Amino acid sequence: MSSFTSSKALQELNIRQLSVGYHGQAVVHEVSFDLTAGQIGCLLGPSGCGKSTLLRAIAGFESVLSGAILLNGEQISSVDYLLPPEQRQIGMVFQDIALFPHLTIAENIAFGLKDKDKSAQLARVNELLELIGLPGFGARYPHSLSGGQQQRVALARAMAPKPKLLLMDEPFSGLDAKLREELVPDIRNILKHEGMSAILVTHDQMEAFAMADMIAVMASGEIHQFGTPYQIYHRPESRFTAKFVGQGDFLNAVVCDHHCLESDLGRIRGVLNDELAIGTEVDLLVRPDDVIHDDNSEFKGLVMSKWFRGSHFLYRVKLASGLVVYCFASSHHNHTIGQEIGINIELDHLVVFTK
Repeated sequence: MSSFTSSKALQELNIRQLSVGYHGQAVVHEVSFDLTAGQIGCLLGPSGCGKSTLLRAIAGFESVLSGAILLNGEQISSVDYLLPPEQRQIGMVFQDIALFPHLTIAENIAFGLKDKDKSAQLARVNELLELIGLPGFGARYPHSLSGGQQQRVALARAMAPKPKLLLMDEPFSGLDAKLREELVPDIRNILKHEGMSAILVTHDQMEAFAMADMIAVMASGEIHQFGTPYQIYHRPESRFTAKFVGQGDFLNAVVCDHHCLESDLGRIRGVLNDELAIGTEVDLLVRPDDVIHDDNSEFKGLVMSKWFRGSHFLYRVKLASGLVVYCFASSHHNHTIGQEIGINIELDHLVVFTK
């Protein structure tokens, strides 16, 4: 049981047709999404797509050009109203960590608890040190900690007053890949343990998949899709989402019926949109895990390039049509560039886009 509770936890965050910009020029264009209690959301997209600007608007650091932001049904941002950041009960974790070097770890975590008595502060600090896996570190200083440990402390400091919502702006980008891989699921578990709602900003899709319950894929200031990681990867709703999230290729195909496509890899069966007429030309999304190395297949291709990934090879294979696709193969199948190999397609989801 937590020793410290906020006045009112997040019930729901509502972003309604929100536009944000600078000097009257919109950077974020009429975006909408909802986040409910205990959910971890993610704003995923390339640099310059507006995701950090949107996060700053939620925090109250930027005014809005149109639309509204509501927290637990209360309007906190609109064209003619801006609730000050310090009154929103929203926590923030930044990319640069920014711990106070002259304060101990315990003092850093307790920084946002000055309105509580000393016993409540101490109890909350000890609770969080235990939760982030650093019990007994309270008397140490930030310079004595590793990058991953410092990021855990920054998270604990933001979580200490139990904000309604925690915002994280590229918090892992300064860490090496191995540390990120270990730290991200740990941070997710910590947030889930606290029952804390959060929004992560990142350009790293693996980071988004490991952290988030819901992902908003952004480009050019717009949300292309808002859904679960599974939906984003397997059911992309736009060409941008299909290309940006995961690796993949587009195969030329023609609709045979509502359960069949004719493609460069033969007939492929699956569920299609009922509105697609027979004979419609489409582009079929094919992921690397959809194209499997198979020596017995009648379909052949030439290995154009390859990457060894330890447990498997990722090949680029040129088909007879001239199209080049990704292909997975067991790490025991070490083929040379220019060698002909058999491939087979194993598609559970037919994701197509009309030409």
